[in-house]
Amino acid sequence: MNEYAAIDGPVSAQDFNPLDQKIQGCPYPYYKAMRSECPVFQAPQTGMFYVTKYDDIRHIKRNPDIFSSNMVLGDRGGIREIDLQYTDILRTYGWEHVQVLQRTDPPAHNRWRQYIDRTFTARRVRELKPYIDEQVHSLIDEWIDQGECEFVHDYCIPLPCKVIADQLGLPSDQYLKLKEWSDAFLEPGGLMCTDKRIIECAWTEIEAQQFFYRVFEDRRKNPRNDIMSSLVNTQVEGEDPLSMHELQNLMHQLITGGNETTTSAISHALWNLMKNPDQMAKLWADPSLVNNFVEEALRFETPILGLFRMVTQDTEIRDVQLPKGSIIFMAYGAANRDEEKFDDGEDLIIDRQNAGAQIAFGMGAHFCPGAMLARQELRSTFEIMIERMEDIQLARPLGELTHDPSIFLHQLTELPIKFKKR
Repeated sequence: MNEYAAIDGPVSAQDFNPLDQKIQGCPYPYYKAMRSECPVFQAPQTGMFYVTKYDDIRHIKRNPDIFSSNMVLGDRGGIREIDLQYTDILRTYGWEHVQVLQRTDPPAHNRWRQYIDRTFTARRVRELKPYIDEQVHSLIDEWIDQGECEFVHDYCIPLPCKVIADQLGLPSDQYLKLKEWSDAFLEPGGLMCTDKRIIECAWTEIEAQQFFYRVFEDRRKNPRNDIMSSLVNTQVEGEDPLSMHELQNLMHQLITGGNETTTSAISHALWNLMKNPDQMAKLWADPSLVNNFVEEALRFETPILGLFRMVTQDTEIRDVQLPKGSIIFMAYGAANRDEEKFDDGEDLIIDRQNAGAQIAFGMGAHFCPGAMLARQELRSTFEIMIERMEDIQLARPLGELTHDPSIFLHQLTELPIKFKKR
């Protein structure tokens, strides 16, 4: 269970290739080299500038007028014919992408954030805890007597999908449909798609949009105690109600944010515990460490390797010139191991005192609105696993390509485990 299975010997920043699927699975040695050699590194394969230091990402987040989230199709490498076909399908048969929430900057961002913050409340998450615990037990019940499972597909995908599906109006037994939609929303942006797959993703998104159109219309007439009803019926003083176009694009972000990051976080948390048996033993001996372990797990293996910003004017970071129009990749996975912020940052330490300083969910105005829900799903998972399972080990070696291809998502392809029932 070697974290650096794809690495032979020392590496330098110049060895980094963001389009190499092996490196996507384990970029950390390259991130460490970047932080040491060139904390702002331009990857020649994409032209993007990788920002790898914690304080530099904080600087970017604090200056949205210079580092903008308002990016449109083509900003990450020019508009291709296939991109135009993709957009034309959405425009003709559904709703094309418009700039809402995570794709906007303050003060425009504030409009959508008000709606989201009134939807993803601490109270709602607290009320969901018994339901989340029930889902955790139910999923574990399905395979615990077998003494083994494929943890990603048997648990990590179903749990957040079932929870968010219930809140979004999709029957929980159809959670795989939500996963299919989410994958289609995100894959084109990962820069690893074939043209054929990009078109398939467009048609899958149309299917999702048509479904949610019907749900939105139903919730206007028959509101329930769920996220969909809150989005459709919440009225912010001085603001127009959300349009169908805005609702569709908000749903795009809520679906992906509501399951992809949590799936990744849970699977990597267990994987890294298995690679650090002393830390797993400490956690199983003292379940009160679960809350801090969740923060450390998010820091150590960040579920989203990073996100993008566009430079709006000539500027510089650490004496590296960033011309107007440059694309920045805020490498959360690198910043969360920054030696200047986290002592022994390359080590998993479940009782680390400043683990909560991790930025897996971003920071500032664009802090992930679903972070509270994701944390609760992680806490419930490990509280109940500690109660019901022990001696958890990898059932067989993983393949050479451990992660799905993407330059920014970080999803384990599989995690076969074996264990004893407590």
